[in-house]
Amino acid sequence: MSRKKKKKRRFLDLPEYPGGKKAFKEYIKKNLRYPQEALKNNIEGTVYLTFRVDQEGNVLNVNVTKGIGYGCDEEAIRLISSMKYGEANNRGIRVTSRIKARVKFELPKTKIHYEYKEKQASEKKTKTTYNYTINLFTTHFSVFCLFLKFLI
Repeated sequence: MSRKKKKKRRFLDLPEYPGGKKAFKEYIKKNLRYPQEALKNNIEGTVYLTFRVDQEGNVLNVNVTKGIGYGCDEEAIRLISSMKYGEANNRGIRVTSRIKARVKFELPKTKIHYEYKEKQASEKKTKTTYNYTINLFTTHFSVFCLFLKFLI
């Protein structure tokens, strides 16, 4: 007896984000605006959402399943609501699909570069000057520089 391999058959085609999961994550990363209230309170976490996608790819009824608050839930709803999925071809049958997604909120990582320079005092001057430069680089936000100058 020979066994035939069964093909996986899908009864219905589900709508997918154009470009797949990788493009979905890139869209979230590119368009995410971290809420100011969450930045002030150092809030990180993941917002879990459910939403429906109709046969034309429109996103409907976005709901937060598990949120973290401080404006992050509203930002996740805004992101998902602004998306457009590909159309689902289901032999002429109108189907609305329910999809689950999550949006991860991470605070920017900070790198500190510390530099120490000592200037030699000339024979006429008796004071020694020390210059300290601390550069703070963040991955998601602008660069902050802090210059400190101490006189001894």
